Amino acid sequence: MTETMNTTLCKQKNRTLTALPQGRTLLLRMLIFCAISAAFLTACEKTREEADASYQIYYVNKEGTKVLSAPCGEETERTLAAYQAAKADAPDADKETGERTPETGTDRERKEAVVAAFVDELSRMPEKLEYEPPFAGEFSLRRVTLENEQLILDVDAAYRQLDVSKEVLTRAALVRTFTQIDGVDFVAITVEGEALTDSLGNLVGPMNAEMFIENAGNEINAYEKATLKLYFADETGTGLLTANREVVYNSNIPLEKLVVEQLIEGPLLEGYYPAVSSDVKLVNVSLRDRTCYVNFEESFLLQNLNVAPEVTLYAIVNSLTDLSTIDKVQFSVNGETDVLFRESVSLKELFERNLELVAD
Repeated sequence: MTETMNTTLCKQKNRTLTALPQGRTLLLRMLIFCAISAAFLTACEKTREEADASYQIYYVNKEGTKVLSAPCGEETERTLAAYQAAKADAPDADKETGERTPETGTDRERKEAVVAAFVDELSRMPEKLEYEPPFAGEFSLRRVTLENEQLILDVDAAYRQLDVSKEVLTRAALVRTFTQIDGVDFVAITVEGEALTDSLGNLVGPMNAEMFIENAGNEINAYEKATLKLYFADETGTGLLTANREVVYNSNIPLEKLVVEQLIEGPLLEGYYPAVSSDVKLVNVSLRDRTCYVNFEESFLLQNLNVAPEVTLYAIVNSLTDLSTIDKVQFSVNGETDVLFRESVSLKELFERNLELVAD
């Protein structure tokens, strides 16, 4: 149907053009061509924007080892589109007073509709059988509560029976799914109304998407869990303390890079102190022949921490060599190895594991 209509239009335009002088005919042809090209590019751009705006539903795989994603269903997409359109068109008074408007309802009601659509997606089997929906598996969702920008998911006691790895991955799947909703910045999980704690008894609290590490430059939505053995400074700044840290990360990130980034992030436990300043910028990390090459910006040399230079270096070396793939570490600053760290330690040599500084 469309092709026939377009052909007719072209024939009519050609008949008109033959009656015009050649210069004006050429000009009109160019204008028509530009208009068609602009429409085509606009359509392509719209298609790209629609593809980029696709929402994902996150699942744990059947083996309980990864978080994978799939596009949400058409009905959920329509609910999301209506929510975004209404949110964009709603007057400020709607947000400030919460008063109901006849056409769309309040922001809260629209947001609740989107949350309900996501809950429905997470409660039924997806097309891919290797994907396990969180709310249709080993535990059940009891209640959903929206408090401003925080979504609280209350689950039943069966949640506590999840394997440690699967529980962390389940958290990642839920947080990654719900924080896609505009206006949901944090997700908290409670069990029978009580605050969730991790395997060590620590309070988990509200979670956002940034807590579950991913490589922003890639669209690989596969997440894995790892336990890293990290080294931090003790109170004196002359010794090292070890800490095991569980992380959920995008499987596209090399573990060696993840280790260095976690050291820069700093310790989470009381009595542990940073061995690497949070101001340090990492250029890149690479692995070759069981040697890890760690390249920092100049900020690595300008750290203002009250720790011995050996503590900083061996916090990195010991953490990296705890990985089964690494035996030695080569440091560099902006690609240069002929550098003195803190005016006392040469970075030219390869560094190997040294546990003499470990205090615990």
